[in-house]
Amino acid sequence: MMTAVSPATTTTDLYPTRSGESTEVLPRTGPIVFGSPDDGPLTATELKHYEDTGYLTIDQLVSSEELALFTEELHRLSQDPEVKADEATVVEAKSDEVRSIFNIHRTNEIFKKIANDPRLVDRARQILGSDVYIHQSRINYKPGFVGKEFSWHSDFETWHAEDGMPAPRAVSLSLSLTDNYSFNGPLMIMPGSHKRYISCVGGTPEDNYRKSLIMQGAGTPDRQTLSDFADEYGIDVLEGAAGGAIMFDSNCMHASNGNVTPYSRSNIFIVYNSVENACGEPFAAPKPRPEFVGSTDFTPAGS
Repeated sequence: MMTAVSPATTTTDLYPTRSGESTEVLPRTGPIVFGSPDDGPLTATELKHYEDTGYLTIDQLVSSEELALFTEELHRLSQDPEVKADEATVVEAKSDEVRSIFNIHRTNEIFKKIANDPRLVDRARQILGSDVYIHQSRINYKPGFVGKEFSWHSDFETWHAEDGMPAPRAVSLSLSLTDNYSFNGPLMIMPGSHKRYISCVGGTPEDNYRKSLIMQGAGTPDRQTLSDFADEYGIDVLEGAAGGAIMFDSNCMHASNGNVTPYSRSNIFIVYNSVENACGEPFAAPKPRPEFVGSTDFTPAGS
């Protein structure tokens, strides 16, 4: 078992972005699934579905007792004035309700434990074919009536441009703490879109993370390219019960609608990156984002 690795030293930018005058669609290079059915709990069918669509749903990943514990802690944190005032907490612009709390795998023992649990880590290792570290973690609240939408984007484009992630060898796991209905702003993915990379136009503003954590701006593809992708790949709306999870590739084109229903949509969101794909200097930003957004601790998860 590895204990730590150094940041990537490769300077070649295989996925340029935010520098040209027009949007470009580039082919993705390298594998999508690095492991085999013998390497972890995911079956050959599940791995094939992930490779083809870029995502995988898991009906039940945690017990009802664990779910109750997480939900109680979710509520407690949202009411804690010190947590709300912390830089790692994002609040809704109009309602001032908590939207996201970042870095929870370091600051909270309950969520640290689940982020390093073999049920999550072993699946990430299997897909990525190596030890993994946690690049980012957060709790998302998306409260009823006031939860805002999030525009179409690829997470990898941001992590590449602003965090220095060399390649899309990362997987996100969203553990549902509430039921995901079609009407309360669930995750939407264009299945198969992870196989192509959209190079976006426009530079990266100084301290862009302050705005992008609330509403995606820089790194958002233009409407024509998104329309072309939607026509080609379609859109899957990912519903599911509390206690289940969604794993999706870092280069998936995804978004979510606003939540105008009374039913909140909360989840624990963990990003696992291969230790062989550790971040270095940003490829299209003046400086790295803060540690609570993009970790530079490459110690393998679960170790």
